[in-house]
Amino acid sequence: MDMSGNIAGRIGRWSARHRKTAVFGWLAFVVLAVVVGSLLPRGDLSGADTEVGAPAQAEEILERTGWEEPASEMVLVQRDEGTPQAAADAALTDLVATLEDAPEVENVASPLAGAPLVSADGRSALVTFDIRGSPDTAEDRIEPIMDAVAAVAAQHGDVRVEQFGGTSADLALGETLEDDFQRAELLSIPITLAVLLLTFGALVAALLPLVFAISAFIGALGLLGFTSQIWGVDDSAQIVMLLIGLAVGVDYSLFYLKREREERARGAGPVDALDIAAATSGRSVLISGITVVVAMSGMFLTGFAVFSGIGSATILVVATSVLGSLTVLPALMSWLGDKVEKGRIPIVGRRTAGPGRFWPAVLGVVLRRPLVAAVVAGAALLGLALPALSMDLRNESVTDLPQDLPVIQTYERISEAFPGGPSPAEVVIEADDVTAPQVTAAIADLREQALATGRMFEPIEVVTDDAGTVAVVSVPLAGDGEDQVSRDALAALEDDVIPATVGTLDDTTVVVAGGTASGVAFEELMRERTPLVFAFVLVLAFALLLVSFRSVVIAATAVVLNLLSVAAAYGVLVLVFQEGWGADLIGLSSTGGIVNWIPLFLFVILFGLSMDYHVFILSRIREARDRGHSTRDAVSSGITSSAGVVTSAAVIMVFVFLTFVTLSLTSLKQMGVGLALAVLLDATVVRAVLLPSVMQLLGERNWYLPRWLEWLPTLRHDTVPTPVPAPAVRIPAQAGARRDDEVVQLVATD
Repeated sequence: MDMSGNIAGRIGRWSARHRKTAVFGWLAFVVLAVVVGSLLPRGDLSGADTEVGAPAQAEEILERTGWEEPASEMVLVQRDEGTPQAAADAALTDLVATLEDAPEVENVASPLAGAPLVSADGRSALVTFDIRGSPDTAEDRIEPIMDAVAAVAAQHGDVRVEQFGGTSADLALGETLEDDFQRAELLSIPITLAVLLLTFGALVAALLPLVFAISAFIGALGLLGFTSQIWGVDDSAQIVMLLIGLAVGVDYSLFYLKREREERARGAGPVDALDIAAATSGRSVLISGITVVVAMSGMFLTGFAVFSGIGSATILVVATSVLGSLTVLPALMSWLGDKVEKGRIPIVGRRTAGPGRFWPAVLGVVLRRPLVAAVVAGAALLGLALPALSMDLRNESVTDLPQDLPVIQTYERISEAFPGGPSPAEVVIEADDVTAPQVTAAIADLREQALATGRMFEPIEVVTDDAGTVAVVSVPLAGDGEDQVSRDALAALEDDVIPATVGTLDDTTVVVAGGTASGVAFEELMRERTPLVFAFVLVLAFALLLVSFRSVVIAATAVVLNLLSVAAAYGVLVLVFQEGWGADLIGLSSTGGIVNWIPLFLFVILFGLSMDYHVFILSRIREARDRGHSTRDAVSSGITSSAGVVTSAAVIMVFVFLTFVTLSLTSLKQMGVGLALAVLLDATVVRAVLLPSVMQLLGERNWYLPRWLEWLPTLRHDTVPTPVPAPAVRIPAQAGARRDDEVVQLVATD
């Protein structure tokens, strides 16, 4: 088979002929990547990296000056309306005495010492304290403190005594989220294996894609130690890396393995079948992988270090999967040969042959009535997308966390009794001497004017560093930290209070941080960068498809259809997470807007992943077209022949993504629903109805390429027709002679 100009075909052919070198080389690569990567400390994100705008500048000031925020906690002492004040006072007294005696506690502040820590209705009081020692190891010392607070609560059962703080909340949430992710990982692998068993009907064929995908992920995870030195990553990057790595690794294996099995079923020998798979599916994998990498590169344009880390991790796992698909996969398939069919499953094994009856029947109707099919399918997708016009974006907040956790319920009670208390605005002031009279006077004015607005409350606290160059003023804001009330309070602080007080000081830097400020700054960044990311991904994806298929129409059609499936996913997110449709089915306790990073994140990932199917299907259509088939026959052949593998790949992705719906975080539920639905729509409505109907309507115009683009390289998608095997002729086993199967065996070995 002539594979000149087909790099995927040449690599696959070489790997199949040198399978030992390819397989052991891959194993060595994975092991070396893990070993060397483990020697490098993972490049984590700093506090400034996780912020943007003024909050990022505030973090930079604090990090540069060596500021170490102590691990602070608070305890709520709250009585019901029918409970006497004496009971609350007794609980408060015992609590303060217990905390002051605890060796791990310092800087206890309470109403007993005159601190303004009593709610407006007088039913609630706060006791604040710091955990002694480094905040990085505070979790190691918080257990005795929590036990002591719990003991006080047990002694005063008629009064609520509950602890909340960064360390205690991280401890409780960390355990819950860790259990969530472990469950998602444990669910995704058996689900993937089950679908692969149904796809191939054989245990070996089902295990091959799964083992390959896991090995590619492990290798990429090792390489992450290197790339994280440039682009820092957090735990979310590894989660997305596993998600995408499993999806593309299995997809690429499916494309390759199904094509090789298809050619073997047509009568091709083992060598020819692998050659054809390498030249066709191998090329599709290469184009698809480049498309995913291009899409994920858009993450670097967001200007947000967390997204850059996710982008680098995802590109790494996709590139590793492509490399393995072109090298070790054909080598393993050559090594296994027809043994890949070992472990046949009764009934299932017999049903896996051919495209089945359903999709060819659907396609037949679509091609007979292409205009009706296009209008109905297009209207359905546009109808699903319509609610996206009313999408309400919001910052991720405490409402996205598991609401049944006691620590979250305590947070809500503190927020209600002390507005802005758990997450105040932080005014960071940097000067040569923040203890100078003019600075302290300006800070006093800031406090007075902040309280005068009625939008900011006590306790307003001031903390300075040892060098006296930085002061942090904590200012509780009205509202819940996310609503418009809090935003208005923040605007009043930034636009009115600060300019009239500390903003008048010379040679002084004043910036505002805190949860509300971070949310507002992130929203502004997303509004600025989202159009840029969308344009970058769309233009480069169009250019890549144009070069791959030498057709302006094909490239434009693929881009538009992908946009339709993404828009439909946006619309369903609004219906579920804003309007509450089916919220109970996914364990959603409350509805609201869409978390503001979700739309951009979904667009980048979905545009890359959905191109998997489009590239694979379009390659089969173009392949038939290059053989001289009419457009109708090429569309019918390409979609019918790819129906089984695309359906299987989509089912795997849908179920893997749906495991994220079982997680506790609302943002991850949104991500799971959006990804699963978009992939489902893309592999059914778009692939089986909209794409063939549009191509049938366009006819020969599908292959239009302007003359001024004739310089584009020509990538042939056709293959040498599979030879029909001649009747077997037995060759006598003489000296110097070999049987046909011996010749095949020798060709396929090193």
